Amino acid sequence: MPSQKPDPRLNPWRDDLAAAHLRGEVDAPKFVDGVVKQVSSPVATLRRSPADGAMQDSQLLYGETIRIFETKNGWAWGQAEADDYVGYVPENAFAAPQDVTHRLAAQRSFIYRDRDIKSRPLMAISFGARLSVVGQEDGFAELAHGGFLYAPHMAALDDYEPDPIAVARRFIGAPYFWGGREATGLDCSALVQAALVACGFACPRDSDMQQAALGQITDKPAYGDLVFWKGHVGFIAGDNVLLHANAHHMAVAEEPFDEACARIQAAGGGAVTAIKRL
Repeated sequence: MPSQKPDPRLNPWRDDLAAAHLRGEVDAPKFVDGVVKQVSSPVATLRRSPADGAMQDSQLLYGETIRIFETKNGWAWGQAEADDYVGYVPENAFAAPQDVTHRLAAQRSFIYRDRDIKSRPLMAISFGARLSVVGQEDGFAELAHGGFLYAPHMAALDDYEPDPIAVARRFIGAPYFWGGREATGLDCSALVQAALVACGFACPRDSDMQQAALGQITDKPAYGDLVFWKGHVGFIAGDNVLLHANAHHMAVAEEPFDEACARIQAAGGGAVTAIKRL
């Protein structure tokens, strides 16, 4: 057996249970294949432990899928299929999976009860939500889990955006929210993830994972580069411009890169650890 166990953020294992694909890598008395479910609520909180007061590590957006390995006392323990993140999600957030055909391209949109903008909305969903469309008529998309979406607010899954910075700028002013991934609140690595995924890049969830997986090191920051600190990430969005979701502004904001570097270091966040070009 290896002396170091896999990262628990990305590998579904506990002392009492593990995913079947980890057999031979970790010790557990029980291994299970799990079952795939799809988020049918506007967003589902992914927590570190099965309790309402537990830390939120991430979120699952409407239409995203998760492989669930255990359901107990109102909580489902599983692994998100979009970015492999592991955690506990309320078990009432899911429905049977349907084929995803589109993504939400608008920052926010409503799912309506009827094919009519004056009908009662069933919920509001955020940029990047996954949509299972079963038909389109009169400017509306009918969704497999019920309800209708204004069709111009969606895009085909392979209809990628051309510029991650342009995508990230749409979030300017959105509140900073630890563990958040939706347009109403998100953290630094979620902003990067949302922008890159919309442009067709695979992107891990956390900033340390992103630093390890994305791009090539450069020492001369340019438009579109990623800048990393310990526990933080942002985009170079122009000459001496940093675009990031941050707890100083408590929002997604642009500011002078050199001023941000000085402030972060003065606050104990350290120096830049890497600048990487995609």
